[in-house]
Amino acid sequence: MPNGLSNTDADLADLPGGERAYQVLMRAISRGELKSGARLREADVAELTGLSRTPVRAALARLEEQGLVVNEGARGLVVVALDHSAVSELYAMREVLEGTAARLAARHASDVEIAILREIIERDSKLADARALADSNRLFHNTLYRCSHNRYLLKTLRSLQESMLLLGQTTLATAERAAQSRAEHTELVNAIESHDPDAAERHARAHIAAAFKVRLSMMLESAAP
Repeated sequence: MPNGLSNTDADLADLPGGERAYQVLMRAISRGELKSGARLREADVAELTGLSRTPVRAALARLEEQGLVVNEGARGLVVVALDHSAVSELYAMREVLEGTAARLAARHASDVEIAILREIIERDSKLADARALADSNRLFHNTLYRCSHNRYLLKTLRSLQESMLLLGQTTLATAERAAQSRAEHTELVNAIESHDPDAAERHARAHIAAAFKVRLSMMLESAAP
């Protein structure tokens, strides 16, 4: 298919048309199958999903409203490209918000929620595929957000997470970063389990700062001649 899209996710088959088209596109962006600057033609997406143009048009309008795609006139809709400043701003906000989520989780997370976080970390140690690691990492952070027990923070973090999808390839692509991330997650969960808000926020912020450093290195390498 054009733009490297694939439609192999059986779990989306029963969704309403517009939601199915939206989820296919979101997954393609998150997995790097749709890269920054890629054109999104209604006909291509309709062929991919087996849907008519009406639900496809609704899905594209939803992505545009979220700021994930932009209309460039003659080129039509394209996936938004993030420059260095935008990436820095995203990580700065993520550090603040996830630090707050961790602080609240240290106060409010239940024993069951903490056990789930540890199970995710344990499962990560058995994963080698970058996509699987990225999906599991997303699950860990979504679970952390829920552990904050703050619906407004959760809503804000979900919005930020949508923008983070534009970054493409995961920072966990290297074995070294994957192992480092697991260690950082473990330190964070230890602080939450100890009900130490200061330590939890500190570890969460350090984790995002480390991820940002790796992201910048990836961006510089890809821009090198």
